[in-house]
Amino acid sequence: MEKTVLIIDDEPKILGLLSRIIELEGFKVLQANTGKTGLKIVKSREVHVVISDVKLPDINGVELVLAIKKLKPFIEVINLTAFGTISDGVQAMRNGAFDYIVKGDDNDKIIPLLHKAIDKVKLQIRVYELERQVGKKHSFDEIIGSSPSITNAIDMAKKVANSDATVLLLGETGTGKEVFAQAIHHESPRKLKPFVALNCSGFNPELLESELFGYKEGAFTGAARDKKGLLEEANEGTLFLDEIGEMNIDLQAKLLRVLENQSFIKIGDTKTSKVDVRIIAATNRGLKEEAEKGTFRSDLYYRLSVFSLELPSLGQRRADIVPIAKHFLNLFAAKVNRAEMVMDKEFITLLTNHAWKGNIRELKNIIERVVILADGNLITADLLPFEFHDLDGANGGLSMAAVERQHIKKILMHTGGNKTEASRVLGIGLTTLYRKLEEYGLN
Repeated sequence: MEKTVLIIDDEPKILGLLSRIIELEGFKVLQANTGKTGLKIVKSREVHVVISDVKLPDINGVELVLAIKKLKPFIEVINLTAFGTISDGVQAMRNGAFDYIVKGDDNDKIIPLLHKAIDKVKLQIRVYELERQVGKKHSFDEIIGSSPSITNAIDMAKKVANSDATVLLLGETGTGKEVFAQAIHHESPRKLKPFVALNCSGFNPELLESELFGYKEGAFTGAARDKKGLLEEANEGTLFLDEIGEMNIDLQAKLLRVLENQSFIKIGDTKTSKVDVRIIAATNRGLKEEAEKGTFRSDLYYRLSVFSLELPSLGQRRADIVPIAKHFLNLFAAKVNRAEMVMDKEFITLLTNHAWKGNIRELKNIIERVVILADGNLITADLLPFEFHDLDGANGGLSMAAVERQHIKKILMHTGGNKTEASRVLGIGLTTLYRKLEEYGLN
């Protein structure tokens, strides 16, 4: 990164002297003799640090800090003054100045200060890049598929993302509800704040309450100190409650209070805690029917479903199966340092004809499995589990030889490559096993 410093001062001698000193340290220097000219340079050029006199002909240098920070927050500003005052120094720091120094004291201070300011700029740019990468990873652009059902779901989610509305994501297990929740968060005004996920089915009611709301020291045996709940962890951000249908009905009443007035009471506490949090919930159950039957609170259901979004199953978007499979294929091939891997036609046919009851999660697991099993860069149908094959031949099926090859390969993996043990498990002689290994190219 080229280190660029802008010096703003209306005294030509000081401007020239500072420029020479700073250039000798390897910095690129730009000059301006008014605040207005300096702001034009900040707008049009890449600047990392600004050194500005406080007394400029057109603007106070302390106020100039605010204007620069508004244009480009990563730029660090050092104020110089001939007559420093405590009030000016305090205001400069409040406005975001990196430092405030008196002219005459700056000879020994300015170069070390510049290096520290540049280091801070580099760090801020790095943090921004990481946040941008995380945002990109969780953006709607990363959701693969072009079928009408998924594009419609993405369009709806984008519309609700910019609001603070509570969202209820519906759909079968494995359809990508958490992926959608993260994308909604990262497209929202809360994107720089925490995204916290909690699976409600993973805890018993008591533990779920303490995870969600936290507790005070001494609230129960083992509560040795205060614990922040996930609601507090997600403050100003988003809390994703997966499998909300598994939440205990008594706990549902406490969650309803959070949704209605953004307040709750910790376990063992007597006073109310306030939070500012957006709730996104998800379920694979029919909450509306359960609310009607009384097994789920109807008032909570209607509060959660301010904006409901049904995610399609993989079976409803078959045109997306192959693109998603290719994405996972590239991902897992890279993890095991494999070159580009290709799926053959029979493999693709079996993928597209499969029921996919586990949806995208099942597809991901299958692709990871075949990458591990593959000997080369071609992914073939015999690498798929038996349930993918029509052994009766009704759909063109898989030959008995291919089934036998796959079974022998599976047993060899089970025995860690021990052929003697594999022949025993298979119930065939060792000589027969060697012959079949050669026949099927498994040597």
